[in-house]
Amino acid sequence: MSEVKVNKISPRSGTDVALGDSGDSFNVPSGAAIAVTGDLKSSTLKDSAGAVVISKSGTAVTLGASGDTVSVASGATLEGAGLAWQSSIVTAATLTAVAGKGYWINTTSNACTITLPASASVGDQIIFSDYLRTWGTNAVTINQNSLNFQGYTSPNPEYNTNGQSVNLVYSGATQGWIPTVDDDVTNEVPQAYSSTQLVLAGGGAGGRNSGPNGGQGGGGAGGYRSTSSSLIPGAVYTVIVGDGGASTSSTSSTPGSDSSISGTGVSITSAGGGTCVISNPGTAGGSGGGGSSPSSAGGAGNTPSTSPVQGYAGGSGGGAPRYGGGGGGGAGAVGVDGTTGAGGAGGAGAASSITGSSVTRGGGGGGATYSGGPGGAGGSGGGGAGSPSTGAGSDGTVNLGGGGGGAGPSGDGPAYKGGDGGKGLVIISMADADYSGTTTGSPTVATGVGGTDTVLTFNGSGSYTG
Repeated sequence: MSEVKVNKISPRSGTDVALGDSGDSFNVPSGAAIAVTGDLKSSTLKDSAGAVVISKSGTAVTLGASGDTVSVASGATLEGAGLAWQSSIVTAATLTAVAGKGYWINTTSNACTITLPASASVGDQIIFSDYLRTWGTNAVTINQNSLNFQGYTSPNPEYNTNGQSVNLVYSGATQGWIPTVDDDVTNEVPQAYSSTQLVLAGGGAGGRNSGPNGGQGGGGAGGYRSTSSSLIPGAVYTVIVGDGGASTSSTSSTPGSDSSISGTGVSITSAGGGTCVISNPGTAGGSGGGGSSPSSAGGAGNTPSTSPVQGYAGGSGGGAPRYGGGGGGGAGAVGVDGTTGAGGAGGAGAASSITGSSVTRGGGGGGATYSGGPGGAGGSGGGGAGSPSTGAGSDGTVNLGGGGGGAGPSGDGPAYKGGDGGKGLVIISMADADYSGTTTGSPTVATGVGGTDTVLTFNGSGSYTG
């Protein structure tokens, strides 16, 4: 190997000097350096293993290869990289944002809805900033375009504070876009929305006779609760609809079953209606069962206790000679006491217009009477009538939570059974714009109720996703 020592290599002609031929390699020993005082020109720069570390094609420059980490040394500053702030001020009512860009939003004349990209990669970043401190007057709304925003897909979050800057980074499918900066005490999140719920339990069965006993009391209506709660987007709300009680044997009847709705921020349970037990006081429940004759007390209502009350007490059984059973309590009134000549009427139910028109639900069952006297009428809102001395009590109305009517005293067997209690229901009402459209259990869905609301009526158990 020869050694050539020169101070300068110059071209024989022109200005270009070629070193070696295609396929040749030039090695610089460890400790040596090549100093370039002019321009070093190349479309591709490779490392010692032959991997491309810098390449240019047209106007695009790529740093590193797949799997590489490109770092900036401590104390160094990388200028001109990162987000590209847009020079045009956004004044329109809508903006479709692009990842990697920053936007000045001017809402002096109108609010602005910003639609985020339909797809995103982890680390994607977008910034919005209040150009003239007017967001407090005309807010900026974020349309997340089906991707999660802090774990939720709806409703759209709103920024309404003057001088806000919002820096969003995409974290992945689970949480989606997360504000790392938004100039609030806490990060903006999708807001809960208001909803009204009506929860009605199953009514209790009317008392069943066994032999020549006096008239039996009516069943109490299912507990009735109506309230307003906030629902959270994406949360699942489980609905249980309670069955009505049944006259199950020659000596007993059963109370109604509870209805409920439960989920994030919501827990509402209405208790099943009480029933009547031969020669004993009526049982307690959402509304109490009527007392049997002779002279048994009615069962307590509003058990367990709620405020407002979920139902009322049953009426007492009457005395000799005709031994009328007490009416079951209703959602709106106590059951009427039985007398010596007639069964007591069931307590009236309660009215609600949650479905768009007034409907009365939760009537108590009427008490039966001894020979020759009239049975008590069922309470308004689905209560079953009591037997007029012979025969079975009438059933409470299904999905109105009515109590069953009491049975007459003149015989035994199926012909002298108490009426079954009516099954309950659960109703959820919310603004049309808030309805997610996701349910199980096939509830009835009515939109535009009152011009603005969506109403879900669950006649059986199921769920709603906010």
